[in-house]
Amino acid sequence: MTTTVAFIGLGHMGGPMAANLAKAGHRVLGHDLVETSLATAVESGVERAKSAAEAAAVADVVITMLPAGRHVLSLYGQEGLLAAARPGTLFVDCSTIDVADSRAAHAAAAAAGHRSLDAPVSGGVVGAEAGTLTFMAGGEEAAFA
Repeated sequence: MTTTVAFIGLGHMGGPMAANLAKAGHRVLGHDLVETSLATAVESGVERAKSAAEAAAVADVVITMLPAGRHVLSLYGQEGLLAAARPGTLFVDCSTIDVADSRAAHAAAAAAGHRSLDAPVSGGVVGAEAGTLTFMAGGEEAAFA
């Protein structure tokens, strides 16, 4: 079964991560505000989404890899990512953000009827390209499973 993944944030880390998911056979819909990052991801097999919300609306899993907690929280709320997703969608935030923002993102996802994990990564761009990142996941056991 193919998993449909919305990948939001296709920069130095997110772009290779999304490309590796596409190479593994998943359907990956990507969005980034930087056109060159999006174009590079599309060349790697990621489908272009017009918006983050458009990608989330059809995804089984939504992965965010963004520069700061304020970007994650804005995307979840004001940009409508949580509202656009189907009930029970799994949200995985791989951004390296502070604990308070991570907890706020988790609470917002839960309030909207979604599962979520905080899953920052270690391994840098080289690890993202090679598919060897280490994920440090936190959240409810059922969401992790």
